[in-house]
Amino acid sequence: MNSEPLLLAAPSGNRLELRPEGPWIAANVAALETLSRSIGPELSQSRAVTLDMSGISALDTLGAWVLEKLSRQAAASGRPADIVGVADQFSGLLEEVRQVNRYTPAQVVALNPILLRLNDLGKATIGAREDVTIFLQMLGALFMALLGVLRRPRSLRLTSLVYQLNRIGFQAIPIVVLITFLIGAIIAQQGFFHFRRFGAESYTVDMVGILVLRELGVLIVAIMVAGRSGSAYTAELGSMKMREEIDALSTMGLDPVDVLILPRVAALVIALPILTFIGSIAALYGGGLVAQFYGDMGPAIYVARLHEAISVTHFEVGILKAPFMALVIGIVACSEGLRVKGSAESLGRQTTTSVVKSIFLVIVLDGLFAIFFASIGM
Repeated sequence: MNSEPLLLAAPSGNRLELRPEGPWIAANVAALETLSRSIGPELSQSRAVTLDMSGISALDTLGAWVLEKLSRQAAASGRPADIVGVADQFSGLLEEVRQVNRYTPAQVVALNPILLRLNDLGKATIGAREDVTIFLQMLGALFMALLGVLRRPRSLRLTSLVYQLNRIGFQAIPIVVLITFLIGAIIAQQGFFHFRRFGAESYTVDMVGILVLRELGVLIVAIMVAGRSGSAYTAELGSMKMREEIDALSTMGLDPVDVLILPRVAALVIALPILTFIGSIAALYGGGLVAQFYGDMGPAIYVARLHEAISVTHFEVGILKAPFMALVIGIVACSEGLRVKGSAESLGRQTTTSVVKSIFLVIVLDGLFAIFFASIGM
């Protein structure tokens, strides 16, 4: 009896007869792999293959798998191997190995492009409905929490509210002033550059004043707050959700909306109008500097022209938008934070989604307000 495995190849016309002999077991794995590779060229040149296994003295799973690979290599070339001479004690093992990694690839059905678009539209509609439902649920929960505070003013977490006001209000003033100052300066520079062709430089002041007070002041500040504070809210609540701290609050009998969400949203509603006012003043000041150094318009003339161009109505239009935008940003940021699952990937995804949704809704809300104020003559 052979102590080493052998693999004899006997060509007979167009048929190749393979005769494995000896112990085809795991202890001889190196020899088995060498035999399997060495027979490759002859296997690829033959038109028919016969695998005679009558000479095998010992066989385990590894040896059976090497033989199965030879059989599959022949079958992949369009020459299925005929297996003969299998001993009864090896037939069950070979049958089990033959079923390993046997699968039929799922047939890919080519769908109609129109049906694919309709399918995508349906999924988007379902997703939008879910987003609206979650938004309304959070709005209702905030309303009920606010009613509870009005009935029991001492239940308001004043320390948390003041802390959030400091974070999203006071600490945001430098970046808000810088960005809005630059925006006002850029608008004024472009206005002077283009209006100068028509001898209408003075109308640049009208454009800067009206745009900043009615639209750009509140819009730029709201977008900055959505990216700065909204993302922070989502990340904080998402991290608490991952660490099961929110579930712990519910277990202790505390409402997470009262403890975590109401102070944050209330701080946003209070802080955003203040930031809008500060940002608008900074933008007007930036426009005034450009008017002096680029448009040869002194401060007295700039202020006088600004006084003629704008009115309290323009200021009211911008400030009235701010609390509603803050409410939208707060609800979206907190609801997305509560939708975080148990992974860091989910936290990053929901934070990104929160910022994108907040900015989108802020712009949509600004457009709706523009239509509303135009319809009532403001």
